[in-house]
Amino acid sequence: MKVVIIGGVAGGATAAARIRRLDEQAEILVFERSGYISYANCGLPYYIGGVIQDAKDLTLQTPESFFSRFRIDMKVRHAVTAIHPEQKTVSVKNLETGEQFEESYDKLLLSPGAKPTQPKFPGLGLESLFTLRTVEDTLRIREYIDTHRPRSVLLAGGGFISLELAENLRNLGMEVTIVQRLKQLMNPFDPDMACFIHNQMRRKGIHLALGYTVEGFEARNGGIDTLLADHAPLHADMVIMAIGVTPDTHLAKEAGLELGIRGSIVVNDRMQTSFPDIYAVGDAVQIRHLVTGENSLISLAGPANKQARIAADNICGIESRYAGAQGSSIIKIFGMTAATTGLNETNAKKAGFDADAVILSPMNHAGYYPGGKMMTMKVVFERHSDRLLGAQIVGYDGVDKRIDVLATAIQAGIKATQLKDLDLAYAPPYSSAKDPVNMAGFMIENIETGLVKQWRLDDVALLPHDGSATRLDTRTAEEYSRGHMEGFYNIPVDELRERLDEIPHGKPVYVICQSGLRSYIACRILAGHGFSCYNFAGGYRFYEAVMHDRCLIETATACGMDIE
Repeated sequence: MKVVIIGGVAGGATAAARIRRLDEQAEILVFERSGYISYANCGLPYYIGGVIQDAKDLTLQTPESFFSRFRIDMKVRHAVTAIHPEQKTVSVKNLETGEQFEESYDKLLLSPGAKPTQPKFPGLGLESLFTLRTVEDTLRIREYIDTHRPRSVLLAGGGFISLELAENLRNLGMEVTIVQRLKQLMNPFDPDMACFIHNQMRRKGIHLALGYTVEGFEARNGGIDTLLADHAPLHADMVIMAIGVTPDTHLAKEAGLELGIRGSIVVNDRMQTSFPDIYAVGDAVQIRHLVTGENSLISLAGPANKQARIAADNICGIESRYAGAQGSSIIKIFGMTAATTGLNETNAKKAGFDADAVILSPMNHAGYYPGGKMMTMKVVFERHSDRLLGAQIVGYDGVDKRIDVLATAIQAGIKATQLKDLDLAYAPPYSSAKDPVNMAGFMIENIETGLVKQWRLDDVALLPHDGSATRLDTRTAEEYSRGHMEGFYNIPVDELRERLDEIPHGKPVYVICQSGLRSYIACRILAGHGFSCYNFAGGYRFYEAVMHDRCLIETATACGMDIE
């Protein structure tokens, strides 16, 4: 059997190695248009920032090491220019010599990945304008920085690559501005959770221009102007475009393969395309979203590696199926960690789910053990069915552990209320006896059983102002004096039983505290005395962070100048 693979990195290289482990006699040939067959794609921003100092550390395998270990021919700087499914051949061009030739195959695997999205802006091609996809791109950016010593950089886009670049370039001493068309960074997060990411970026000196649309670029004064719709241009010494990726599927299209959303390659759960002897994996393929069941694009290394293994199995005659992905991801932001899995609340509602969420602010380990740090968790579930839909966590130590537990729970079909029953490891340096994941389960159970009624951030503007409801802040007097919601009366929770006569009967009571715990206790006290009570999800800490972020974004957008 002869297998030709187009593209290396996560998909192609993984599949090639798996095929060899399954079939010692197979002839395996990989064509990669870049000069690197297998490299740490996710590590590229960290080489630019000097965290990874040796470019060789980015290379996981070389053509020589791959051949030595697996006897696989890795042809770098070879571009496949056409696929001929009927003839079962591909046309190939050696980019170094210009030689062109045909190569036959029994099975073909496509792993072309995705390319940086590049709208047809004026100014593309300027010396100080870059995109980041390959090792070669990385080396060009690093060389430009080392040679020209730019003092400022503008990053167009607010996703993973942009934030990782922002941190690394800021650590080099550069002034960094991120321009994003949406009014938030990191679209997998809900806007209320993204605010914690925004605040961390601002604390570290990153300028955020949220709600600004890039329209092009112009060279000026030795640097580059980023042209914005309805706003004055922003000037920087260099610009890196990171506004998303697009499946690189022109070969598949020209060959007549069936295409799906955004031009991605349609595959079945064996990773077969519309031509049975052609398989495809990675960022270029359309896959099933595990939560919605709908077709989706998920451009992450984990799914690409799993797909490659499954394609290799089927090429070698082993029954193997890909269930899909749910977009579990994590990012480091100047020492802080942000992670997500499944659907955020915004997308859950768009997908038609009757979605709700709990918001909590637990410590990463037992509060009495030194060094504990707070995290903010948002767990999304479907009302009445208790189906767990997704989660987002922003914090420091322990974020990765909790998001992985929640990701596993989603894929295993565990109900949101069953999170309370999970038997998770506990010792004071690592967790609490009631882990944050358990706490989320307790909270969801309280809501679903009707023990607790909550009100959310979007309800703030809807609260009645005619005296038909009571607004109660149950923090200490000192906390209340440092800031509170307008119209909220302060009775500390520990004084509540003695001051019940201050709260009118027959009116709903909307209660808030710092994190949601004391207001929950207050609601139980009030309910025990016949009051109808609503607990604020997330507490005043959450409210203050979100409202501060919204104010900065709206002010900057309205003024068109004060970019925070």
